[in-house]
Amino acid sequence: MLQKFQNHLLHNFQFLNGKKILLATSGGKDSMVLVHLFQQLNYKIGIAHCNFQLRGMESFEDQNFVQEYAAANAIPVFITQFDTKAFSEDYKISTQVAARELRYNWFYELLETEKFDYILTAHHADDNLETFLINLSRGTGLEGLTGIPEQNDKVIRPLLAFNQKEMEDYAKLNNIKWREDSSNASDKYLRNKIRHHLVPMLKELNSNFLSSFHKTQLYLQDAQVMAEDASIMIYQQVVKQENETLYFDLKKLKKLPNYKSYLYQWLKEFGFKAWDDIYDLVDSQSGKHVFSPEYRVLKDRDYLILSPINFVKVEDKYFIDENQKEVNIPLNLTFCKVADIGIVSNKTIFVDGDKVQYPLILRHWNEGDSFQPFGMNGKSKKISKLFKDEKLSLLEKENSWLLCSNDEIVWIIGLRQDERFRIDNTTKNILKIQSE
Repeated sequence: MLQKFQNHLLHNFQFLNGKKILLATSGGKDSMVLVHLFQQLNYKIGIAHCNFQLRGMESFEDQNFVQEYAAANAIPVFITQFDTKAFSEDYKISTQVAARELRYNWFYELLETEKFDYILTAHHADDNLETFLINLSRGTGLEGLTGIPEQNDKVIRPLLAFNQKEMEDYAKLNNIKWREDSSNASDKYLRNKIRHHLVPMLKELNSNFLSSFHKTQLYLQDAQVMAEDASIMIYQQVVKQENETLYFDLKKLKKLPNYKSYLYQWLKEFGFKAWDDIYDLVDSQSGKHVFSPEYRVLKDRDYLILSPINFVKVEDKYFIDENQKEVNIPLNLTFCKVADIGIVSNKTIFVDGDKVQYPLILRHWNEGDSFQPFGMNGKSKKISKLFKDEKLSLLEKENSWLLCSNDEIVWIIGLRQDERFRIDNTTKNILKIQSE
C-alpha cells in the first residue's frame, strides 16, 4: 500500500511536496495509518488531536495515546479539549454536527497560528460509501450523492482511493497500534447501522461493489459539473445584482422547464431550509417572504428579492446633535452651514437652519406618515402614496429613512424634501444636508 499511496500522492497531490502538513489524528486505526504513511515518506508533519469529552475516560486515554506516540516519534502535536455536549445544546445541533464544527474551526486556527499549509484527514473509500448511503436515506440532491471531496479548500483527504481492508492490512503488516472507539460498536448512530449491516450486504451482492460505486460517483460528479455549468448560464439571464441584493426575474424564471431546481442551486449557499415555502413564493402575493439565519427572500411583484437581513428594527431612532457634522449609522449623512444654495438633487438638500429643532431624528417611515411636498403650497401627502408614485419595491420601502425635526419630516432621504423647511427671503442660516 505504501508504494500505491506514494504514486497516488505523486499523481494527485504533488503540491504537498515541501509543504507543512497537519494530520487530524483521533488515535483510531485510520488516522494512525495516515500518520505512519507520511512518516515513511518523510513529509514535514504535525498531529492535531481533539478531545471531545464524549466517552468519559476513554476520551482522555485516546488523548494520552496520541501525545505519547507523537513524543516517541518526535512529531509536533497539538491537543485541544471541547465541551461538545454543551456546545450542541447551546446551538441546538446534534453532537456529530457540533463535533465537526468545533474540529474544523480549530484546525483552521492551527493553520493560521502554526503556519501549516494543509489539513489532512483519514477518510477512506468505505467512509465515502457510508456518507453516500446516509445522504440517500435522508433525501438529497446531486451534491449529496457525489461523495466526500478529495480536496475542499485547505482540507485534503488522500485516502479516499483506499478501502477499509487495505487500511487494516497495512496496519497489521506494519504493527501499527491504535485505539478502538467503543462507540463504533454501537448501532445508536445511523452511520454505524449502515457500516455494520447494509454495507456488508452490498459487498456480499457484489464483491467489487466499492469499485463499481466509485465509477458511479465519477458519473454523478460529471453530471454535477454539467448542472452547475448550465445553472451559471441561466443565472446570468435571470438574475441581476445590485450591491448585496439579488433580483430574480419571475417572468424569465417561470419559462424554465424546472425552475425549482435552478432556485435551489442558486439559493442553497444562503442557508435556507424551507424549500417548499421558497418555491411557493413564485406564485404568492407581494410581501410574502422566507428567512434563513442571515438572508431573506421577498416576493415583490415580478421579482424574488434576496437580501441580507436588516437587523435595524423599524422602531429604531438615531439622534443628531446640532454640532454634529456627519452621521455614519444607519447611513452616511453630512451637515454643514453654507452661504449660498448650491445644486439640489435627490442626495443634496438645503434647509433653513433656524427652522429645524435639535436633536434631529433619523427613523424609518411608519404607516400614516405624511409630509408637505416641496412646491405643493402646504398640501400634505402620505409617504405611502409617494412610494407608490415612485414605484418603490417593498425592499426599497423598508430601507427608506426619514430625517425629522420633532414630529415633522424634513427629508425623505433620497426622494423628497419637505416644504416647511425650505429657504425663503427671511432665511439667515442655510444648512446643507447631503446623503452619500
